[in-house]
Amino acid sequence: MALLGIIADDFTGATDIAGMLVKGGMRTVQTIGVPAPDMALDDVDGIVVALKSRTITPEDAVSQSLEALAALQARGCRQFFFKYCSTFDSTDRGNIGPVADALLDRLNAPFTIFCPAFPANGRAIFLGYLFVGPVLLSESSMRDHPLTPMTDPSLVRVLQRQTRHKVGLIALRTVQAGVDAIREEIEVLKASGVRHAIVDAGADPDLMTIGEAVSDLALVTGGSGVAMGLPANFRRAGQLRDGAADRLPKADGKAAIIAGSCSAATLGQIAAYRGGGGAALELDTGAICDGADVARQALDWAGRQSGPALLYASAPPERVKAVQARYGVEESSKRIEGTMAAIARGLVDNGVRRLVVAGGETSGAVVQALGARALRIGPEIDPGVPWTATTTGSGATIALALKSGNFGAADFFSKAFAKLP
Repeated sequence: MALLGIIADDFTGATDIAGMLVKGGMRTVQTIGVPAPDMALDDVDGIVVALKSRTITPEDAVSQSLEALAALQARGCRQFFFKYCSTFDSTDRGNIGPVADALLDRLNAPFTIFCPAFPANGRAIFLGYLFVGPVLLSESSMRDHPLTPMTDPSLVRVLQRQTRHKVGLIALRTVQAGVDAIREEIEVLKASGVRHAIVDAGADPDLMTIGEAVSDLALVTGGSGVAMGLPANFRRAGQLRDGAADRLPKADGKAAIIAGSCSAATLGQIAAYRGGGGAALELDTGAICDGADVARQALDWAGRQSGPALLYASAPPERVKAVQARYGVEESSKRIEGTMAAIARGLVDNGVRRLVVAGGETSGAVVQALGARALRIGPEIDPGVPWTATTTGSGATIALALKSGNFGAADFFSKAFAKLP
């Protein structure tokens, strides 16, 4: 039976935390959507359910998350984790607060923590304020996110707008005082009527301490960083097996890259790949929204390339806003994702077996298009981004790297193929 059940609000976030568990020695599988009762998930310690719930209505996000929780409970999981982005991507309606409240209610649990900190990728929390690198969240590129612009760096304020329950803070000085200090502060907060607490963290040792301190919580919430401390809890209890947790089946075939994220990190990676001589084709998002068969044109171009071909719909914020203004946010996103999914299917039909995908929404569209039901998690490429392996609906074994838009070094695309076993 599985030990830890994770509910992730997007596909790359799911892969991110799954990779963290594998690094900690937990054999981990990521399912695409809620796993069906007949899905074989044997020989695993952690199950990560990848939803696409970050930007849907709070009501739908709650419904899907509770369905995922029930499936994980049926698999015997003993602790649960709600995973969201390390930049706390959300709006004043949710979906972080509503989903956490619903999960706590269903588990009959009185309290949980919120810690999206991920120091390895420049995410740190101090006095409840989230920093992205050297600047506050509200001063980072996330302030221009097309779906969830983050203009308030205070996570306490952001979360309080999403829940009717009291939100508190566990400050860095308490975290650095150790496990017992955190546990004592949790009891103080609970006694004062606090149900949710933002937890400060600035370095990996802070996250390890937090992970140990929350071993008895039924539900933990955060980014993948705080999950690094959870495998050790199961190991101390003698519940983890020895052996390599990141072994993947071999995937032989062509290589390609699909990028749909418009984050600053992904735009930099595209520039670096092009600058290094990589074959790259920018997709015309306006033509996509007008109904042109851009996918066929892109596949014809990719078939003529000798190395890994990069096909991207990524663009700077001003160009994204112009397309959204003309076609509408929902309609333009739907058409672009549909094109990226069609390109992914075509690439695999043409022999691609090693595929890098940049962007959470794009990754979700791609894995659904390929008919993948689950991903086995393998070795890490960059912090938060591992290689995975899946079997498509047609029976092909595919190596997939699903990258959150904000993650990865500038040379990520070339590095990914160099690190694939």
